[in-house]
Amino acid sequence: QVQLVESGGGLVQAGGSLRLSCSASGRTVLRYNMGWLRQTPGKEREFVAGIAWNGGTAYYTDSVKGRFSISKDAAKNTVYLEMNSLKPEDTAVYYCGAGGGAVDIPTNYAYRGQGTQVTVSS
Repeated sequence: QVQLVESGGGLVQAGGSLRLSCSASGRTVLRYNMGWLRQTPGKEREFVAGIAWNGGTAYYTDSVKGRFSISKDAAKNTVYLEMNSLKPEDTAVYYCGAGGGAVDIPTNYAYRGQGTQVTVSS
């Protein structure tokens, strides 16, 4: 059973930074592609960032390129999302996901955490 627990969300002013963490069970980060998704009320869950199970290329949605960075620590079975230069439009519930297939497809993340709220004030 794959379990994912996010932490690190909160309220930050525009231009600020946050680091989200996703603690995974077992050896999840070595077995699955890992990613971050986000969702706002009334909208579909969208892909934000992802990294392949073998630690290959990281992928980002265009709106966060140059501002966000995904990484993983296999020894800690943890995935991180470093978010810089935050904008009000980044406000959302952020979910950690694990899955297979294409890294940038939200529905490929069969396992998801409970989410953590990120609010960016203007």
